[in-house]
Amino acid sequence: MARKTVGIRDVAREAGVSVTTVSHILNDVESARASDETRERVRATAERLGYGANRIARSLRRQQSEMIGLLSEEIATTPHAGRIILGAQQAARERGLTLVLINTSRNQLDIQRDTDALLRQQVDGVLYATMYHREIALPRSLQSVPTVLIDSTSDDGSVPSVVPDEEGGAYAAVGELIQHGHRRIGFVTNIDDVPATRGRLAGYRRALGDAGLEFDESLVVAEQSETPGGYKASLAVLDRADRPSGLFCYNDRMAMGAYRAAAELGIRIPSDLSIVGFDNQELIAEGLYPALTTVALPHFEMGEWALDALAALMQDDAATEAVASYEPAVLSCPLVRRQSVAAPAEDGASSSD
Repeated sequence: MARKTVGIRDVAREAGVSVTTVSHILNDVESARASDETRERVRATAERLGYGANRIARSLRRQQSEMIGLLSEEIATTPHAGRIILGAQQAARERGLTLVLINTSRNQLDIQRDTDALLRQQVDGVLYATMYHREIALPRSLQSVPTVLIDSTSDDGSVPSVVPDEEGGAYAAVGELIQHGHRRIGFVTNIDDVPATRGRLAGYRRALGDAGLEFDESLVVAEQSETPGGYKASLAVLDRADRPSGLFCYNDRMAMGAYRAAAELGIRIPSDLSIVGFDNQELIAEGLYPALTTVALPHFEMGEWALDALAALMQDDAATEAVASYEPAVLSCPLVRRQSVAAPAEDGASSSD
C-alpha cells in the first residue's frame, strides 16, 4: 500500500540525493547541476512514491493554492527592474510554487483593484514590488494575507521588506572617484524626498567626510530624476570656473543628461570629467560613450530574498505574529566599473581646448 504521506525528504532519501537536488530537478530549475541518470532516478522515485499527486492532495487539504502573487508597480514594463521578477520566480520554482503576476500603476484605485483581482486567485501570499525605493501605505486588503515588500517599506512597519543599500552604494560610487584622485566632486540628485534620495546623499557626504574632503552644498543640485533633469542640473554644476573634476549622478538617466551637458560645454569624459551613475541600467550604461561606471541595484537578489521571506511567513505562525518586529533587509549595491572614470587632469578642472 502507498504511504499515507510522502514528502520531499522521502523522495530524496529513496533517490540518494539531497532535498535541494530533488527540488531543483522536479521544478526544472535551469541552474541545477545533476546528471541525466540522477534526473531520471529522482523523477522515477517521485512517481513511484506518488509525491506529485500527494502534493496536490495536501494543498487541497490545507486549502492552499501553492500560488504566490507578485503585485508589480510598473516593474514588468521596465527592463532594468524585471530581474526582480526573475529572482522571485527562480526562488518560487525551487519550492514548487507558482508565481502569478499583475502589473499595476502608482494610482491608489488601480492598486486596490489589482490587489483584489490577485486575491481572487486565492494566492497563499503576496510580493509587492514598487518602482523605486520609497515608503508606501499597504493596501488594506493585503493585511489578510502574508505579504513582503520589495524595494519599499510600509509606513507603519507592519510587514517584512527588502531594500537596496542606497547609502552604501553611493559611498562606493563617490569612493571610486576619490580613489582615482578626485577631490572636488559634484552630486546631481533627485528632487523627490524619498529614501533613495536621502540615502544617496548620506553616502555622498560620508564618503567625502571619510576622505577628509569638505562638503560644498553648491556642488549638489537637485532636479527631476530623468535625462532632462540630469542635463539641467549638470549644467548648473559644470558651467562654472571652479567646476568639479568628478560627478556623481543619482541614476543612470541623470548621468545621460550629464553626458549631454558635458558635450555642450566642451568637457571630455573621462579626461576632463569623471562620472559615476547609479542603477546599472545596462541599455544606458553600456550604450553611453564612454561606457558608464555605475552602481548596480540588487534587483534579482531582492526578488529572491522576498520570496524566501514570504515562504517562511506562510509556514511559520510565530513568524507571522512577530511580523511587526521585522526591520527591512538591506542588500548591497555593487560597483560596476566601465570607462567613465579616470584620474583628474594635472592642471585641475579644465575644459577641452
